[in-house]
Amino acid sequence: MEVIRLDHVSLWRRTQEEFSYDLKKTILNLVQGRYRSPSKKQILNNIDLVIHQGEKVGIIGANGSGKSTLLKIICGIFTPTSGTVRVRGKIAPLIELGGGFEPEISVVDNIIFYGILLGFSKQEMKGKISSILEFAQLEEYAEIPVKALSSGMTARLGFSIATDVEPDILILDEVLSVGDAHFQSKSKQRMDQLWQANTTVLLVSHDLDFLQKTCTSAILLDKGNIKFIGSVHEAIKIYLE
Repeated sequence: MEVIRLDHVSLWRRTQEEFSYDLKKTILNLVQGRYRSPSKKQILNNIDLVIHQGEKVGIIGANGSGKSTLLKIICGIFTPTSGTVRVRGKIAPLIELGGGFEPEISVVDNIIFYGILLGFSKQEMKGKISSILEFAQLEEYAEIPVKALSSGMTARLGFSIATDVEPDILILDEVLSVGDAHFQSKSKQRMDQLWQANTTVLLVSHDLDFLQKTCTSAILLDKGNIKFIGSVHEAIKIYLE
């Protein structure tokens, strides 16, 4: 069964330089007649992609090839400039650990809030609070605002929520080395459980050995284009060449 489908998806975005322009500078340029339309760069180019339920797909490519952007398109964080994206099932994105948290509210409230964003009910998330806190080793921090947590604690919390809710689709972007050695060991055990289940997994990683051992197929991106889809071994071979 298809769970993810992209048809002719392209994305153009403003360059980082253009994002740094402030309002004063824009107004000044308008007054002086020097305003120019923001320049844009094509990040993804005419992507066609179908992923089926239960597939474990590795995504590889050089820095700037569009890997993280592709994941954000699938998650709905970015809207494509053209083309269509269809996703079936609940997605748990681990793209920027802690990126969806509200810093001013407590850890417990963030667990509920984060879960609701993923499509789960308030009651469902209340039932998961204890197991999430225990796995993240944050029982003593339940009522503390997230802004008071260290970056490592926040990362553990994000990983714990996203993997505890048993999503239909798990999106991972270079996040398998979260926390200390003890937590990494627990994380790997939980990932093994997800790998054995019917969860669909999309994984961006520079750990090519890990991809080869765990993924059923791979996508090679090059400058926003899909260069290869197929066996992990062949994708890595082409990438290294």
